[in-house]
Amino acid sequence: MMDYALLDALATVLRAGSFEKAARLLGLTPSAVSQRIKLLEERLGLVLVVRGQPCTATPAGQKLFCHVEEVALLENSLREEIGVSAIPAERPSIRIAVNADSLATWFVSAMAAVDDCLFDLVLDDQDHSAEWLRRGEVRAAVSGDSGAVQGCDSRPLGALRYIATASPAFARRWFSDGVTPEALAAAPCLTFNAKDMLQARWIGKVFGEAVATPTHWLPSSEAFVDATLAGVGWGMNPEALVKDLIAEGRLVPLVEDAPYDVPLYWHWSRSVQPAIRGITAAVMEASGAVLLLPET
Repeated sequence: MMDYALLDALATVLRAGSFEKAARLLGLTPSAVSQRIKLLEERLGLVLVVRGQPCTATPAGQKLFCHVEEVALLENSLREEIGVSAIPAERPSIRIAVNADSLATWFVSAMAAVDDCLFDLVLDDQDHSAEWLRRGEVRAAVSGDSGAVQGCDSRPLGALRYIATASPAFARRWFSDGVTPEALAAAPCLTFNAKDMLQARWIGKVFGEAVATPTHWLPSSEAFVDATLAGVGWGMNPEALVKDLIAEGRLVPLVEDAPYDVPLYWHWSRSVQPAIRGITAAVMEASGAVLLLPET
Protein backbone atom coordinates (compact mmCIF):
# COMPACT_ATOMS: atom_id res chain seq x y z
CA MET A 1 0.00 0.00 0.00
CA MET A 2 1.22 3.46 -0.86
CA ASP A 3 1.36 6.12 1.83
CA TYR A 4 -1.43 8.52 0.93
CA ALA A 5 -0.10 11.26 3.17
CA LEU A 6 2.96 11.31 0.91
CA LEU A 7 0.86 11.08 -2.24
CA ASP A 8 -1.34 13.94 -1.04
CA ALA A 9 1.77 16.08 -0.57
CA LEU A 10 2.85 15.25 -4.11
CA ALA A 11 -0.54 16.14 -5.57
CA THR A 12 -0.71 19.39 -3.62
CA VAL A 13 2.76 20.49 -4.75
CA LEU A 14 1.92 19.80 -8.39
CA ARG A 15 -1.44 21.51 -8.19
CA ALA A 16 -0.12 24.55 -6.28
CA GLY A 17 3.11 24.78 -8.28
CA SER A 18 5.43 25.27 -5.30
CA PHE A 19 6.41 23.74 -1.97
CA GLU A 20 5.59 26.98 -0.15
CA LYS A 21 2.01 27.16 -1.44
CA ALA A 22 1.52 23.45 -0.85
CA ALA A 23 2.73 23.86 2.71
CA ARG A 24 0.13 26.56 3.39
CA LEU A 25 -2.63 24.36 1.94
CA LEU A 26 -1.54 21.35 3.97
CA GLY A 27 -0.86 23.23 7.18
CA LEU A 28 2.79 22.12 7.17
CA THR A 29 6.16 23.77 6.79
CA PRO A 30 7.81 23.79 3.33
CA SER A 31 10.57 21.62 4.83
CA ALA A 32 8.02 19.01 5.93
CA VAL A 33 6.45 18.95 2.49
CA SER A 34 9.87 18.60 0.89
CA GLN A 35 10.68 15.71 3.21
CA ARG A 36 7.47 13.93 2.24
CA ILE A 37 8.25 14.26 -1.46
CA LYS A 38 11.83 13.12 -0.89
CA LEU A 39 10.66 10.10 1.12
CA LEU A 40 8.15 9.11 -1.57
CA GLU A 41 10.81 9.44 -4.28
CA GLU A 42 13.25 7.33 -2.24
CA ARG A 43 10.67 4.61 -1.64
CA LEU A 44 9.79 4.40 -5.32
CA GLY A 45 13.28 5.01 -6.63
CA LEU A 46 11.94 7.63 -9.02
CA VAL A 47 12.12 11.39 -9.45
CA LEU A 48 8.55 12.66 -9.25
CA VAL A 49 8.87 16.46 -9.16
CA VAL A 50 10.95 18.77 -11.30
CA ARG A 51 11.81 21.60 -8.92
CA GLY A 52 11.25 24.96 -10.56
CA GLN A 53 8.89 27.93 -10.87
CA PRO A 54 6.41 26.32 -11.06
CA CYS A 55 7.20 22.77 -9.97
CA THR A 56 6.15 20.24 -12.60
CA ALA A 57 5.65 16.50 -12.67
CA THR A 58 7.88 13.92 -14.27
CA PRO A 59 5.98 11.26 -16.27
CA ALA A 60 5.92 9.03 -13.17
CA GLY A 61 4.83 11.94 -10.99
CA GLN A 62 2.01 12.74 -13.41
CA LYS A 63 0.69 9.17 -13.22
CA LEU A 64 0.72 9.30 -9.42
CA PHE A 65 -0.96 12.71 -9.48
CA CYS A 66 -3.80 11.32 -11.61
CA HIS A 67 -4.05 8.28 -9.35
CA VAL A 68 -4.47 10.47 -6.25
CA GLU A 69 -7.14 12.55 -7.98
CA GLU A 70 -9.00 9.43 -9.12
CA VAL A 71 -8.93 7.87 -5.65
CA ALA A 72 -10.25 11.08 -4.08
CA LEU A 73 -13.12 11.23 -6.57
CA LEU A 74 -14.04 7.59 -5.97
CA GLU A 75 -13.89 8.04 -2.20
CA ASN A 76 -16.18 11.04 -2.47
CA SER A 77 -18.62 9.00 -4.54
CA LEU A 78 -18.48 6.20 -1.97
CA ARG A 79 -19.31 8.64 0.85
CA GLU A 80 -22.44 9.66 -1.02
CA GLU A 81 -23.46 6.05 -1.62
CA ILE A 82 -23.21 5.08 2.04
CA GLY A 83 -24.74 8.30 3.32
CA VAL A 84 -21.68 9.89 4.87
CA SER A 85 -21.47 13.66 4.52
CA ALA A 86 -18.35 14.92 2.78
CA ILE A 87 -16.20 17.44 4.62
CA PRO A 88 -16.10 20.65 2.51
CA ALA A 89 -12.37 21.08 3.14
CA GLU A 90 -11.77 17.60 1.75
CA ARG A 91 -13.62 18.04 -1.54
CA PRO A 92 -11.70 16.26 -4.31
CA SER A 93 -10.31 18.10 -7.33
CA ILE A 94 -10.98 17.04 -10.88
CA ARG A 95 -8.76 18.10 -13.74
CA ILE A 96 -10.64 18.88 -16.96
CA ALA A 97 -9.41 20.13 -20.32
CA VAL A 98 -11.70 22.75 -21.87
CA ASN A 99 -11.42 25.26 -24.70
CA ALA A 100 -11.44 28.95 -23.84
CA ASP A 101 -14.62 29.81 -25.76
CA SER A 102 -16.62 27.13 -23.94
CA LEU A 103 -15.31 28.53 -20.67
CA ALA A 104 -16.36 32.02 -21.75
CA THR A 105 -19.86 31.03 -22.89
CA TRP A 106 -21.28 28.08 -20.93
CA PHE A 107 -18.83 25.96 -18.91
CA VAL A 108 -18.84 28.24 -15.86
CA SER A 109 -22.58 27.55 -15.51
CA ALA A 110 -21.79 23.84 -15.32
CA MET A 111 -19.20 24.51 -12.61
CA ALA A 112 -21.72 26.54 -10.62
CA ALA A 113 -24.14 23.61 -10.57
CA VAL A 114 -21.60 21.31 -8.86
CA ASP A 115 -20.56 21.85 -5.24
CA ASP A 116 -19.02 18.52 -4.21
CA CYS A 117 -15.67 18.93 -5.95
CA LEU A 118 -13.09 21.51 -6.96
CA PHE A 119 -12.27 22.17 -10.61
CA ASP A 120 -8.71 22.19 -11.95
CA LEU A 121 -9.09 23.42 -15.53
CA VAL A 122 -6.58 23.12 -18.34
CA LEU A 123 -7.20 25.47 -21.28
CA ASP A 124 -6.47 24.23 -24.77
CA ASP A 125 -7.90 24.51 -28.26
CA GLN A 126 -10.91 22.27 -28.87
CA ASP A 127 -8.94 20.43 -31.56
CA HIS A 128 -6.28 19.48 -29.01
CA SER A 129 -8.03 19.16 -25.63
CA ALA A 130 -8.72 15.43 -26.07
CA GLU A 131 -4.96 14.82 -26.23
CA TRP A 132 -4.78 15.65 -22.52
CA LEU A 133 -7.21 12.80 -21.89
CA ARG A 134 -5.30 10.43 -24.17
CA ARG A 135 -2.13 11.18 -22.19
CA GLY A 136 -3.96 10.49 -18.93
CA GLU A 137 -3.37 14.03 -17.65
CA VAL A 138 -7.06 14.94 -17.16
CA ARG A 139 -10.18 12.99 -16.17
CA ALA A 140 -12.51 14.64 -18.69
CA ALA A 141 -12.41 17.04 -21.63
CA VAL A 142 -14.58 19.31 -23.76
CA SER A 143 -13.29 18.65 -27.24
CA GLY A 144 -13.99 19.15 -30.91
CA ASP A 145 -12.67 15.64 -31.49
CA SER A 146 -15.42 13.04 -31.99
CA GLY A 147 -12.94 10.16 -32.07
CA ALA A 148 -12.94 7.56 -29.33
CA VAL A 149 -10.37 7.90 -26.56
CA GLN A 150 -9.21 4.59 -25.11
CA GLY A 151 -10.81 3.90 -21.74
CA CYS A 152 -13.24 6.79 -22.14
CA ASP A 153 -16.85 7.43 -23.12
CA SER A 154 -18.22 10.49 -24.87
CA ARG A 155 -21.41 12.34 -25.70
CA PRO A 156 -22.07 15.03 -28.31
CA LEU A 157 -22.82 18.38 -26.71
CA GLY A 158 -23.88 20.41 -29.72
CA ALA A 159 -22.17 23.03 -31.84
CA LEU A 160 -20.72 26.35 -30.76
CA ARG A 161 -21.63 28.88 -33.47
CA TYR A 162 -19.10 31.51 -34.50
CA ILE A 163 -19.69 34.71 -36.48
CA ALA A 164 -16.94 36.52 -38.38
CA THR A 165 -17.34 40.02 -36.98
CA ALA A 166 -15.78 43.47 -37.13
CA SER A 167 -16.59 46.95 -35.93
CA PRO A 168 -18.51 49.10 -38.44
CA ALA A 169 -15.54 51.48 -38.76
CA PHE A 170 -13.16 48.58 -39.41
CA ALA A 171 -15.51 47.17 -42.06
CA ARG A 172 -15.74 50.54 -43.79
CA ARG A 173 -11.95 50.95 -43.78
CA TRP A 174 -10.91 47.50 -44.96
CA PHE A 175 -13.94 46.15 -46.83
CA SER A 176 -15.34 49.25 -48.54
CA ASP A 177 -15.51 47.29 -51.82
CA GLY A 178 -16.80 44.13 -50.17
CA VAL A 179 -15.28 41.19 -48.31
CA THR A 180 -13.06 39.45 -50.85
CA PRO A 181 -9.98 37.23 -50.62
CA GLU A 182 -7.91 40.22 -51.69
CA ALA A 183 -9.34 42.41 -48.94
CA LEU A 184 -8.88 39.67 -46.34
CA ALA A 185 -5.22 39.36 -47.35
CA ALA A 186 -4.74 43.00 -46.31
CA ALA A 187 -7.08 43.42 -43.32
CA PRO A 188 -5.64 42.39 -39.93
CA CYS A 189 -7.48 39.59 -38.20
CA LEU A 190 -7.40 38.26 -34.65
CA THR A 191 -6.01 34.82 -33.82
CA PHE A 192 -6.19 33.19 -30.39
CA ASN A 193 -2.92 31.25 -30.69
CA ALA A 194 -0.98 29.06 -33.10
CA LYS A 195 -3.55 26.27 -32.72
CA ASP A 196 -6.48 28.51 -33.67
CA MET A 197 -7.65 27.63 -37.19
CA LEU A 198 -11.14 29.15 -37.04
CA GLN A 199 -10.43 32.21 -39.18
CA ALA A 200 -8.69 30.11 -41.86
CA ARG A 201 -11.47 27.51 -41.88
CA TRP A 202 -14.16 30.15 -42.18
CA ILE A 203 -12.37 31.74 -45.14
CA GLY A 204 -12.00 28.33 -46.77
CA LYS A 205 -15.69 27.55 -46.24
CA VAL A 206 -17.00 30.89 -47.52
CA PHE A 207 -14.51 31.62 -50.33
CA GLY A 208 -13.25 28.17 -51.23
CA GLU A 209 -9.60 29.11 -51.02
CA ALA A 210 -6.83 29.72 -48.52
CA VAL A 211 -5.83 33.29 -47.73
CA ALA A 212 -2.70 34.38 -45.85
CA THR A 213 -4.02 36.97 -43.40
CA PRO A 214 -2.02 39.42 -41.26
CA THR A 215 -2.90 38.69 -37.66
CA HIS A 216 -2.81 39.94 -34.09
CA TRP A 217 -2.21 37.15 -31.55
CA LEU A 218 -4.70 37.52 -28.71
CA PRO A 219 -5.17 34.53 -26.34
CA SER A 220 -8.35 35.63 -24.54
CA SER A 221 -11.98 35.09 -25.52
CA GLU A 222 -13.17 38.26 -23.77
CA ALA A 223 -10.29 40.35 -25.15
CA PHE A 224 -11.12 38.95 -28.61
CA VAL A 225 -14.52 40.64 -28.40
CA ASP A 226 -13.04 43.82 -26.93
CA ALA A 227 -10.42 44.02 -29.67
CA THR A 228 -13.07 43.48 -32.34
CA LEU A 229 -15.16 46.29 -30.85
CA ALA A 230 -12.10 48.54 -30.76
CA GLY A 231 -11.40 47.95 -34.44
CA VAL A 232 -8.08 46.19 -33.87
CA GLY A 233 -9.04 43.44 -36.30
CA TRP A 234 -11.80 41.10 -37.41
CA GLY A 235 -12.27 37.74 -35.77
CA MET A 236 -14.40 34.66 -35.26
CA ASN A 237 -16.40 35.32 -32.11
CA PRO A 238 -18.89 32.98 -30.44
CA GLU A 239 -22.41 34.07 -31.36
CA ALA A 240 -23.38 33.92 -27.68
CA LEU A 241 -20.85 36.69 -26.93
CA VAL A 242 -21.65 39.01 -29.84
CA LYS A 243 -25.31 38.59 -30.81
CA ASP A 244 -26.41 41.54 -28.65
CA LEU A 245 -23.53 43.66 -29.95
CA ILE A 246 -24.59 42.87 -33.51
CA ALA A 247 -28.21 43.76 -32.68
CA GLU A 248 -27.00 47.08 -31.23
CA GLY A 249 -24.95 47.82 -34.37
CA ARG A 250 -21.66 47.88 -32.47
CA LEU A 251 -20.41 44.90 -34.47
CA VAL A 252 -21.28 43.69 -37.96
CA PRO A 253 -20.93 40.27 -39.59
CA LEU A 254 -18.34 40.28 -42.35
CA VAL A 255 -20.65 38.17 -44.50
CA GLU A 256 -24.37 37.85 -43.77
CA ASP A 257 -25.69 34.37 -43.03
CA ALA A 258 -22.23 32.79 -43.01
CA PRO A 259 -21.74 31.31 -39.54
CA TYR A 260 -19.20 28.63 -38.70
CA ASP A 261 -20.32 25.86 -36.36
CA VAL A 262 -17.85 23.85 -34.27
CA PRO A 263 -19.26 20.56 -32.88
CA LEU A 264 -18.18 19.82 -29.31
CA TYR A 265 -18.06 16.57 -27.35
CA TRP A 266 -17.80 15.66 -23.67
CA HIS A 267 -15.25 12.90 -23.04
CA TRP A 268 -14.68 11.31 -19.63
CA SER A 269 -12.65 8.47 -18.19
CA ARG A 270 -14.70 5.36 -17.43
CA SER A 271 -12.62 4.80 -14.30
CA VAL A 272 -14.29 7.79 -12.62
CA GLN A 273 -17.66 7.65 -14.35
CA PRO A 274 -19.74 7.10 -11.18
CA ALA A 275 -17.83 9.83 -9.37
CA ILE A 276 -18.42 12.50 -12.03
CA ARG A 277 -22.01 11.62 -12.90
CA GLY A 278 -23.15 14.94 -11.42
CA ILE A 279 -20.53 16.86 -13.42
CA THR A 280 -21.61 15.15 -16.63
CA ALA A 281 -25.24 16.07 -15.95
CA ALA A 282 -24.27 19.69 -15.27
CA VAL A 283 -22.17 19.84 -18.45
CA MET A 284 -25.03 18.49 -20.56
CA GLU A 285 -27.52 20.98 -19.10
CA ALA A 286 -25.24 24.03 -19.33
CA SER A 287 -24.08 23.27 -22.87
CA GLY A 288 -27.67 22.65 -23.98
CA ALA A 289 -28.59 26.22 -23.04
CA VAL A 290 -25.98 27.71 -25.41
CA LEU A 291 -24.92 25.22 -28.07
CA LEU A 292 -26.89 24.26 -31.16
CA LEU A 293 -28.54 20.87 -30.77
CA PRO A 294 -26.32 17.98 -31.89
CA GLU A 295 -27.33 16.23 -35.07
CA THR A 296 -29.20 12.97 -34.56
